[in-house]
Parts: sequence; structure tokens; C-alpha cells
Amino acid sequence: MYKVILLLDFAEEYSKDLLRGISRYANENGPWTFCRMPLYYRETIGIEGILDWAKDWGADGIIGQLYNDMDLELIRQSGLPVIAQDFKERFDTLPNITADYHHMGKIGAQYFLKKGFKHFAFYGYNNIVWSRERAEGYEDELKNHGFSVNYFEHHMARSTDIWYYKSNSLSTWLTALPKPVAIMACDDNQALHLTEVCRQIGVKIPEEIAVLGVDNDVMLCELSDPPLSSIAMDIEKGGYETAALLEYMVRNGSDKYYDILVAATQVVTRKSTDIYATNDEYIASTLKYIHQNIDKNLHVEDVVVQVPLSRRSLEKRFHQITGYPIYKYIFNLRIEKFTQKLIETDKTIFEIALDMGLNDSKNIARQFRQVKGCNPLEYRKTHQLPKN
Repeated sequence: MYKVILLLDFAEEYSKDLLRGISRYANENGPWTFCRMPLYYRETIGIEGILDWAKDWGADGIIGQLYNDMDLELIRQSGLPVIAQDFKERFDTLPNITADYHHMGKIGAQYFLKKGFKHFAFYGYNNIVWSRERAEGYEDELKNHGFSVNYFEHHMARSTDIWYYKSNSLSTWLTALPKPVAIMACDDNQALHLTEVCRQIGVKIPEEIAVLGVDNDVMLCELSDPPLSSIAMDIEKGGYETAALLEYMVRNGSDKYYDILVAATQVVTRKSTDIYATNDEYIASTLKYIHQNIDKNLHVEDVVVQVPLSRRSLEKRFHQITGYPIYKYIFNLRIEKFTQKLIETDKTIFEIALDMGLNDSKNIARQFRQVKGCNPLEYRKTHQLPKN
């Protein structure tokens, strides 16, 4: 039996997802026993006290959030396997639970580019690795397409800090941004800050500002008004791999390690980004109608009658702006919405089709395979989000 200390923020959804993966590995390979150590031990007894406690308890390893300025030499001398979550910066002498944050920034940029945005911004911290590198990946990808990024960055504050509710500087920044603008936030917490401030100052989401977070913390995303779009990550798999690494280190020595990379899976679209950006009044109206009615059995004929243009004129302008014919845009959006319902619910293919106003579930399944390269059930098995 392995005895493991978990020094994590048990109130955070990220930590809860890690724990699900750790627990799953332990159940399959255990029995293991855990000590859930409160984070305040980090401040009150420090790394020396934690290691003494671990020795007295007979711990086999530690998984947790450690400060980068802690005496890591004490960890090395103890010989105790320790895996650190990079909640501020990566460690050079310990295995990290980390990710390719540059890639996540790139995903955010590509997502907004496909939605036609020409103005971009980033909101986050400039002194923690997962925010800084997401911003770098976001900016690098946009620069490759000839665009620049507006920034609002600040130093990491305590989780209880609510400065943003009365932040004149943040309100001024949001008001001054060219519209429509796509803002990627470093995580869902910061994205929620943005939607709350936008409500206070009367900025429309997503019409004026589209907001994208990271982590897909469902509670935070649904707390937002409108609900937040977010980049989902396979955190539970990261927890599973973390537990496997810890067992490997216990058996082979604490100096035998590698980093755990938590992968991004997909962008989960909710109302905070459910729009296509354009300044053309007629095309904007057309796109709004499509997005609001995509859960119906929508046809091009239904769209054409919404604006005072001939079908030919509308089709031409729509294609010039979006890069797609109207029928293809509807098709792509329908597959996107179908995919979202597939990974977020346990409904059958038939039930999802009915939700979207479609009577032919076999046809939507065939169309799905054409786009995704597999049938819907295979896709669900690979990508479905873990249930709380």
C-alpha cells in the first residue's frame, strides 16, 4: 500500500479533476491511502515541516502545489518522490504537472480567426507561467496572420481579491478596445471577471466583446452571464498519469522522472463567443439569425427572407465575408453544436438530432463522420467531458 500526501487546493475544479484521475489510478493499482493536507501547511510549517510530517507518517510521495522559492535541496536530500503542480512557475529539479500553454494560446487564436475577428486582446497575469505562455502562443499565432494583441495584465492577486469589481482601469481598457473584439483570458476565473465588468459598464457580449476562457470549469462558465466558452483540458487523464509517475518514482528512485503534460481537448462554445464578427449590417443580422436558430431545421430559404437583399446578393456578400456559402456555414455550425451536445450530454444520437430539429439521425451521423472521420459514438468515447 502506498501512502500519498496531496497538498492541493481542494476548492478548485482543476484540483478536483486531478484527484479524479489520481483516485482512478489508485483504485486500479492500489490499494493506496491519501492524506489531504490543507494548503495552509505550506505557509505555516514550510517544506521542512511537510517533509518531517511525511517521514513520521511513512509517506511514499507527495503531489502538490509548492512555492518555487522553497528549499528544494531538502526534497532532494529526503529522497521522497515529489510531483509539483506548476501553479506559478515550472520547477527545474522536480517533475511538473504542466501543459503546452503556447499551444492553448494558439488554439484560442485560431478559434477567433475562424469567427472573423480582426481585433484581439488578452487578459491575464504577467508573472505566472500558464498565463504568460498562453498569451505568447495567442500573440504568435495572430502575428502570423498580420494581427496584433491588446493586453491587460496584472500581478497575481490572492484568490479572495475582488479588485476588479471597482477597477476603473479594467473598465477603461474594455471601453477603449476597438469593437468587435475577441478576448482570450488566461483561465475561466479571469474570463468571468470580464463578463461581470462588461455587464456593469453596459458592453454587449458577444456582439461587442467575445470572451474565451481556459479549463472549462463548468460551474464558473455557467455562473457567467452569458455562459462562458472555454478551452477544455483532459485534467483527469493528467491526474491518472501523475499517479502512474509517482508509482514509477517510488519503485525506481525519486530522480527518475518526467513532466506530466495535460492536453487541451477542444473549445466548448457557449454564448460568450457564439457569434461571427462583421461590421456589415446585413451579414451581421443574417449570422445572428443563424446562430439563434441553429437548433431548428434551418435552411437557406429561411435565412434569405430575414434581410432586404436578393438571394444572389446575400449569398455573394456572405461568402465574401465568411468565406463560406450560407448552406456550408449552417452545416459547419450544426456539426459544431451537435459535437458539443455529444460531449456534454449522455443523450442518444436520435435525441440530439431531435433537439436540433432534425428527424433523420442517420443523416446527421453520416455528415458527422464526413467531418470528424469517425462515427458519433466513437467520438464521444474519446472526447466526452468527465461528469462531476
